[in-house]
Amino acid sequence: MTPEYMISPLAHIHPDARLAPGVTVEPFTTIAADVEIGEGTWIGPNVTIMNGARIGRHCQVFPGAVVSAVPQDLKFAGEHTTAEIGDYTVLRECVTVNRGTIDRGRTVVGSHCLLQAYVHVAHDCIIGNYCVISNSVQIAGHVTVGDWAILGGTSAIHQFVSIGAHAFLGGGSLVRKDVPPFVKAAREPLSYAGVNSVGLRRRGFSEEQVTNLHNMYRLLFLGGMNTHDALARIEAEIVPSIERDQAVEFVRAATRGIIKGPKRERSSEESDGD
Repeated sequence: MTPEYMISPLAHIHPDARLAPGVTVEPFTTIAADVEIGEGTWIGPNVTIMNGARIGRHCQVFPGAVVSAVPQDLKFAGEHTTAEIGDYTVLRECVTVNRGTIDRGRTVVGSHCLLQAYVHVAHDCIIGNYCVISNSVQIAGHVTVGDWAILGGTSAIHQFVSIGAHAFLGGGSLVRKDVPPFVKAAREPLSYAGVNSVGLRRRGFSEEQVTNLHNMYRLLFLGGMNTHDALARIEAEIVPSIERDQAVEFVRAATRGIIKGPKRERSSEESDGD
């Protein structure tokens, strides 16, 4: 029979912390008073879980991680906020997730996510479900990341950026603009690199759905139109679907603007004319 708790005597857990049955806490970990941890979660050694942490069921938190530290925001005035981790999410070594500020009141990492070593999630970020955030990705405050997004290693995400569902960022990306759903983004400056067709097929999207997304984003990024005209063409020519409407709504709501299409390569004739 599995014991109700497996807590090392070398861990320090405040008596007011709320740990569900089946939680494991390894040596030299510190857990503060205003903390909730769901059943079956494993908290590794040398982890720090601070006030405001809400960690779901069957998570894994690896050594060196810090969950719910106060925001690195000079406007923070000590207000009560939280850092919330969904179920079955893995935080690898030295991940840091700061709690929210008065702006959103919470920082959220969804369920079934993998945050690899040295990832930083700043205050007021909302990370969706089934996301993979690779090693050393640095996410500034107020960022939103949709479900199933994959962020390549060492990428840096500017504050207030939105990254759409099922998007894929190449490693080392510098993300200053919003990244629409279902696309790949790469290069410097960051630009459209096609539809994330491999990831979409793995998740059960049909060939028709993938083709419609290709056609839609060709109009947006390769059609030579401004964003307003491209969206009008998309709504007139692309068959209505959940994916089409999700993408159109995302682009219209992009307060920072969206990434651009790839730069057109200059022909040899144009180069010779210089």
